[in-house]
Amino acid sequence: MADITNESIHSDRENHPLHGKASGKWFLPVIILLLVGGLGYVAYALGRDLTSAVAVPWIMLGLALLIALGFEFVNGFHDTANAVATVIYTRSMPAELAVIWSGFFNFLGVMMSSGAVAFGILALLPVELILQVGSGSGLAMVFALLIAAILWNLGTWYLGLPSSSSHTLVGSIIGVGLANQFLAPAGSATSGVDWSQATNIGLSLLISPLIGFGLSAVLLLVMKVLVRNKALYEEPKGNNPPPLWIRGLLIFTCTGVSFAHGSNDGQKGMGLIMLILIGLVPTAFALNRTPDVNYLEAYKSASAQVETALGKYVKPGAAAGDFRVEVSNAVKNKVWTDATTPALQQFIHATSAEVAAFPTLEAVPTHLVSNVRNDIYLIGEALKLIDKQKLLAMEPADLQAVSAYHKAVDNATKFIPLWVKIAVAIALGLGTMVGWKRIVITVGEKIGKTHLTYGQGAAAEVVAMVTIGAADHLGLPVSTTHVLSSGVAGTMAANGSGLQWSTVRNMLMAWILTLPASIAIAFVLFIILRQVF
Repeated sequence: MADITNESIHSDRENHPLHGKASGKWFLPVIILLLVGGLGYVAYALGRDLTSAVAVPWIMLGLALLIALGFEFVNGFHDTANAVATVIYTRSMPAELAVIWSGFFNFLGVMMSSGAVAFGILALLPVELILQVGSGSGLAMVFALLIAAILWNLGTWYLGLPSSSSHTLVGSIIGVGLANQFLAPAGSATSGVDWSQATNIGLSLLISPLIGFGLSAVLLLVMKVLVRNKALYEEPKGNNPPPLWIRGLLIFTCTGVSFAHGSNDGQKGMGLIMLILIGLVPTAFALNRTPDVNYLEAYKSASAQVETALGKYVKPGAAAGDFRVEVSNAVKNKVWTDATTPALQQFIHATSAEVAAFPTLEAVPTHLVSNVRNDIYLIGEALKLIDKQKLLAMEPADLQAVSAYHKAVDNATKFIPLWVKIAVAIALGLGTMVGWKRIVITVGEKIGKTHLTYGQGAAAEVVAMVTIGAADHLGLPVSTTHVLSSGVAGTMAANGSGLQWSTVRNMLMAWILTLPASIAIAFVLFIILRQVF
């Protein structure tokens, strides 16, 4: 009897999608090859870029970059692992091969990302902390939000909960903003959280799981009407892969989700690394030293056009004292007064004249780089009040001039070097390859009461791929974890499979608690670190 039992257990283990024959012999060599090659290039490129730096705080820079890449590494544990759960549990791909495949397309997604999500997330931070990122408060900000995000992500990963790295990072940023406001002297014009931006991001994070649940359920029901193949909606038999066409669809959607995840989530790490670089080595990274060769001419032309456009809206008798202070207060308080228009016009004129004195941005002297970057960045934030929040009503032609100048401003201050993308891509991919099992088991076995079917896997992946891709196009952060795991739950409900409510309850608790927990951790850390830096 004991032999029969042991044989049965051994057979179940062999039939389990995580323990079958796979490409494990390639797993470690691929990781080592990626690590050595990628880190070699990153070290070379970073050293090359730092040749223009006046002084480099190597220990602080190394620690900050290590923590930022650690956040993306842990992000790989959480979010990317969701992309491979469906192909593993439907036996479309062996587990290790699926993880390597997903990691590779995460890498491509990061490399081809636009940066819109990265700077959309950073827009939540208080403006003065971004402008003074190299100061003690700026360093406290960077370390507080990074450590808070990593602590919560590691805790939920250890418990096997599909928590959202996006939620965690947003909560950490809000916690830092609230702490910054809490520590400010009474009556000072210190900004906390940009609640309009936080609302947009919060809505995208809140609605996307509901979209994942609803659309996945609907898509599965539609598939049952259009594709009448009972085998697609039943538990896979043995170790046999699905039919070729459904296997191809599942691999395609896994690829799409992996690519979209890299393109969306990878940008969060990029934005954090750029904050670190601007704060610690501003002479090398505060300004984009390698824009298009015709950039300065385009910048000067756009500057002249926006000055003319703003001049039409200066009210008679309106005057500004210190234009920089006036614009800074408008950005912090999100208000537009009669004095703001001439102040912004003067600010743009002065900054344009300063930059125009040099043939290229690379020629800007190192001692001027930080000031020029802060001025250009502050102007960009002021322009948001016009073209995004419509605080100054303008004619369409004049608004177009504002948008054109805003684009030129962003090109100078919101950029991501190639080596930063590669470093983030490696961290994200390696995180997936090392820590994928806990989350994969939760998604594959613990959401529904029955085994994941081919049809369920395809429906959940298609919806996740489209939802994350659309969010990336709009510059909004969404959670791969929440979209895909809620999509699997939706297909279980639509298939009549039933849900394991203990797992669903834990997922909901993680979803609900992530924001307040990460806000609280970052709030406390920022206050502590302000005493250190």
